[in-house]
Amino acid sequence: MDVRNCKKCGKIFNYTGDSLCPACTKEMEEKFFEVREYIYKNPSAGMAVVAEDNDVPIQQIKKWVRQERLTFTRESGISIDCESCGKPILTGRYCKECKNKLKNNFSGMYSEHAAQKNDVKKIDSKGKMRFLGDN
Repeated sequence: MDVRNCKKCGKIFNYTGDSLCPACTKEMEEKFFEVREYIYKNPSAGMAVVAEDNDVPIQQIKKWVRQERLTFTRESGISIDCESCGKPILTGRYCKECKNKLKNNFSGMYSEHAAQKNDVKKIDSKGKMRFLGDN
């Protein structure tokens, strides 16, 4: 059992991957829904205004945006930078182009690995296993 102190209130709790205790996690979720509703009603509000009016740190709002739980409209003027190329984005960690590059790289690595795995062993007509390059 992994026991830690909550980063927000300092209470001891059973760590399950989140740095906040269950009570603080619940409180943050309630704040998330308040912020989401506020942004929906005030689409042109800036991040500092959203944070101040909802009593939530800007870093927490950025975290929700990076997790793709929150997104801002283009009219709000709020954007964050793609972690790969630095292009302004409205939500997530990467822009569309960088996401596609990552997806293609992973797909290519998987297909290469699958091809290598299939070509490593071959069985000849006599039922004996042969490795590539063996004659």
